[in-house]
Amino acid sequence: MTGCAQVNALKSKAGGNPATASTPPPTRTETGRTLSFAAIVNELQLGHYNDGEQDLRQYLAQHPGDRPAQAMLHQLTVDPKQALGTRSRTYVVQAGDSYSTLAARYLGDPGAFLILARYNGSANPSVLRTGETIRLPASNPAASATTGAAPNASVGDALTAPGGEASASELPAAKAQRLQRESLSLLDQGQNDQAMARLGEALSIDPGLKPVGPQAVALREQLLSSYHERAIVLYRDQQLDQAISLWDRILAINPNYEPAVIYRARALELKHRLKQI
Repeated sequence: MTGCAQVNALKSKAGGNPATASTPPPTRTETGRTLSFAAIVNELQLGHYNDGEQDLRQYLAQHPGDRPAQAMLHQLTVDPKQALGTRSRTYVVQAGDSYSTLAARYLGDPGAFLILARYNGSANPSVLRTGETIRLPASNPAASATTGAAPNASVGDALTAPGGEASASELPAAKAQRLQRESLSLLDQGQNDQAMARLGEALSIDPGLKPVGPQAVALREQLLSSYHERAIVLYRDQQLDQAISLWDRILAINPNYEPAVIYRARALELKHRLKQI
């Protein structure tokens, strides 16, 4: 599962009403490159840990109070075993699983995808293959991840600060519906990128989530188009597993998304030909 879809997974934990929370403007580097939190999360999702850490530190130098960015840096630099615990159990990856969906299901926060990937020694959180065996923490890690975390708090609560409005016991379907409502609220406020990220988080939890109204339909099409465009770039760079993973995500949401069907088949064919060389 991909980066842009994870951005507001931590934003929603930062306290206050997520529908009205302000998002810092992008940071411009000395070379003129623009850094946004969404772009940095995408970078980390593809396993560019060193560059992502450097960019996060530059971003935080401009926005030192951005708690979601602080939490993401903590996920990137903390010892995963210290944060999630040394005791673990095995899990066989099923179709449709990603580090984001597994973090949502077992850690209570899809935004904790990075620490779960590092817990498993993954160099690329966007790639998780069906049938692969990974490790999950044997116990709830949130209570030990930070001082004062509630026993049932999510990892996201522990990595940021207490005070997020969502209950850790919230059912996945209910959480996905809430996040979709928040995405529409953000859209109404003209925060299109944040709205897409929030909807992406909702769909990472429940790919079959039904859109509510024409605005939700249009926003979903925009999100799928952005996933497809990113997959095309990966495909052209012959990063085929990552591209296929993105197209799988699209098709889990909309099995009739024709560009994803066509290009996924091409990617699989190219991957097969490259193996024969």
